[in-house]
Amino acid sequence: MARIVVVGGGLGGLAAAARLGKLGHEVALLEASHQLGGALAPVEQEGYRWDGGPASTLVPAALRDLFRKSGRPLEKDLGLELEPLPVLREHRFADRTSVRLPGGSRADQIAAFEELGAGLGEVWARHVDIYAAVWDVLRRNYVEAPARPADRRSLPKELDDLFNIRETLFKRLRHDFRDERLALVAGHLATAEGHDLRNVPSWVGVGSYLEQTFGGWQVPGGMGRIVELLESRLALREVAVRTGVEVTDIVVQDGRAVAVRTSEGDADADVVVVAVDPRRLPALASYVERTMPAIPPVVSHLGLAGDVPPLTHEIVFNAEPMIVVRPGVAAPDGGTAWTLHGRGKIAEDMVAALARHGLDVRDNIVTRIDLSPRDLVQRWRGSPMGVLWQGRGTVRARIGPETPVAGVYLAGAHGAPGAGVPFVTQSAALVAGLVGPA
Repeated sequence: MARIVVVGGGLGGLAAAARLGKLGHEVALLEASHQLGGALAPVEQEGYRWDGGPASTLVPAALRDLFRKSGRPLEKDLGLELEPLPVLREHRFADRTSVRLPGGSRADQIAAFEELGAGLGEVWARHVDIYAAVWDVLRRNYVEAPARPADRRSLPKELDDLFNIRETLFKRLRHDFRDERLALVAGHLATAEGHDLRNVPSWVGVGSYLEQTFGGWQVPGGMGRIVELLESRLALREVAVRTGVEVTDIVVQDGRAVAVRTSEGDADADVVVVAVDPRRLPALASYVERTMPAIPPVVSHLGLAGDVPPLTHEIVFNAEPMIVVRPGVAAPDGGTAWTLHGRGKIAEDMVAALARHGLDVRDNIVTRIDLSPRDLVQRWRGSPMGVLWQGRGTVRARIGPETPVAGVYLAGAHGAPGAGVPFVTQSAALVAGLVGPA
């Protein structure tokens, strides 16, 4: 049995602790704030409740596998199945046209784009089809198996070849689409995570394939339910959870981790799982000095009352700035909860910008919480968006799930192949596989 310290109580840390506890290890989880969940923790005010970060997930098998491998299946804990999203999101464009993007069906997506313009459905399908082979390579060699991109000799040739592609996602979209609207839809996932498509490798566009193949899924009651269930799972696995404890570094002797340094003293460890931005820990900072974190969006959580337009799915206004409107989780009787995410040059209040697009709720606001990217990074003690793409070399400059320090592993968005619930959850599975059973 190894003594394992997990640093960070976001989704990556919770998932890693639950899996390692199930494997029979003595696990302690240390979280600097007084609340677990990180970006998945809900936000509440005056009876309104919003998802703090992601409101849905792709590839639901990742969440299901986490709960199945750490105890009872997710459906038995929730008492409900994960709910598929009929519409992933609606894109509205500057020319007043729009498209509702369904998930989980190639035929439905073709039909949706055909409504946008004759022939656009097949153009869209041809673009997404190229990513089937890309996903196969990534899934087998990178998502479901630990890889060391910096060590090219250790990589399967097909994965190394993929990482060597010079084409950017920006160029791929310009090549595949004469219609700018389709390019905006295909580039949305990367743009929403804070990346410049000119710096993103074209293979990252695989997200469009995941949306088409697996669809989008939401958790009844909001993503915060996942945090509650994982807290219960940690208690079942006798994981020692301590909040309000800041980890300042990893204690390394003879090239191996032996403890973590905290605000309350050193905590001995045979294995350390870092589920925060490794830049925060001097023992790892030098290994990631060539990377930067992707920055969160500007966020406004709105509590509304009165006659408010119904919002059944996410709406993206493809303009400058880009504004994403999401339904909230819960509201008092007669109320409605919305969340706004903004990207780009935000020179005015997002609610006022939203009114210019035809959704005017300025007179309906009962309460609101405005959070800048800086506010969010301080609240979460790092960015849940993971590593910023700065060109194709970024994939080789990052670390995880293994690190150059023996006995130290990296989980979470900064140690996963990408941001988002499925990749973060899967990063914990890779760490657990590397550590092995007690």
